Amino acid sequence: MTRRFGLAAALLCAVVLLFFWPGVAHYDSVAQYQQVVSGAYYDWHPPAMARLWSLFHALGWAGQGPMFLLQTVLYWTGLGLLAAALARSGARVAAMAVLALGLWPPVLGWQAVVVKDGQMAAALLAATGLVAWRRLQTKPLGQAGTAAVLVLLVYAVLVRSNAIFAVAPLAVGLLAPWRWRDWRSRVLLIGAATLATLALLSPINHGVLGAEGSGVEATQPIFDLAGIAHRAGPDAVPLLPPETWRQLEAQRCFSSILWDIFSIGKRCDFIQDGLTGRPRREIFSAWTRAISEHPGAYLSHRLAHWNATMRWFVPWHFPQAVPQAESLPNTFGLGSPGHRVAGYDRFAGWLVNSPAGAPILALAVALAVLALARPAQSAAHGLAVPLALSAAAMELSFLVVSIAIDWRYHLWSMLAAWLSAILLVTEPLPRRRARIALAGLALIALTTLGARLMLPPVGDDYEALIR
Repeated sequence: MTRRFGLAAALLCAVVLLFFWPGVAHYDSVAQYQQVVSGAYYDWHPPAMARLWSLFHALGWAGQGPMFLLQTVLYWTGLGLLAAALARSGARVAAMAVLALGLWPPVLGWQAVVVKDGQMAAALLAATGLVAWRRLQTKPLGQAGTAAVLVLLVYAVLVRSNAIFAVAPLAVGLLAPWRWRDWRSRVLLIGAATLATLALLSPINHGVLGAEGSGVEATQPIFDLAGIAHRAGPDAVPLLPPETWRQLEAQRCFSSILWDIFSIGKRCDFIQDGLTGRPRREIFSAWTRAISEHPGAYLSHRLAHWNATMRWFVPWHFPQAVPQAESLPNTFGLGSPGHRVAGYDRFAGWLVNSPAGAPILALAVALAVLALARPAQSAAHGLAVPLALSAAAMELSFLVVSIAIDWRYHLWSMLAAWLSAILLVTEPLPRRRARIALAGLALIALTTLGARLMLPPVGDDYEALIR
């Protein structure tokens, strides 16, 4: 039975590779490949991914194919190992559910896009699968397994600037079995690992990986400062003259949804122009001061953005959700899959826009798992907890660190939350608490559906957000 699930995962991996080959080159993918070809790296996109891509390019394998192959193989390796481990323990239905989750169109559609989110999710899935294969047998991971898991976790951290919020709780739970009695020390360890990683990312990206600075770190302060000025008035943020903030209002530039409207070349780039050449310390100082002086405006701005990125009270057709079926036009020869993918992604887009595809539901699932899991009594629950913690921490981090609403940012969280739920139901649950959790999930689903039915659409594409 174990071998059958492993073979099924391998077969599904091959089918996915054939169906989506050579993968889809996103806007970010094209920008990174330009760095690979030119040999000039900068930190707007993760230099770790571009550096790895350059190794394939140096070997003569051009295009996005090798990176698509890598993330697809890691993806199905992780799912296959987890499914086989569950089947071996007698949880065959759960094993089938794991493979079915891997085929869920919103997830699989985005996983076919060669982009940092897919790389991160694939690496974390592979690490989870390696641990599950041993832990569900109550066997130690061993030195080789531990080394492989660490490599995958480190790559996941480096491939997204905010990945540490998901990786730290997952790593703590994967490298040592979770016990609730140790939760205080575990939380401290997660916090310390998160802060240390955030402090080390810049030296690693710029020093070790040789990436030039692009000013990407200023996008969060700029986005939040505009939100505070919009809500607290033009005099609330003296970093720029009041006339500049009044111009923001007059031209209806402000958006709680994404930062892009302020970027160079967009219609409200006068905000960015006004900050050109300003010291980074000055921008960050103004940011923290504005937050402390106008906490209500800041919280209002962040909650509005969080609602949008969690896709809770939003209309049915909300931009940046439908998986990309074709590569961005480019001069590097990065091709696209066949036309067959377009129909698949349209169906995936319908699902991802439905309540089932809302990240807020995944967060609710993760919180329910944390409330119901009994890791001391079950190896499956011991694996469910770090997955749920990882998903919840990542989703809650968007309350503070987020400047855009792309659905792909939630790819790992969606997978981790639902995998934790599959692991949870392999064991009997306390009925009363399970009913309460289900009622909470139903409430989230119904309010999400109600919003989609009642709110007017804003358009399906990126242009709808920056007009």
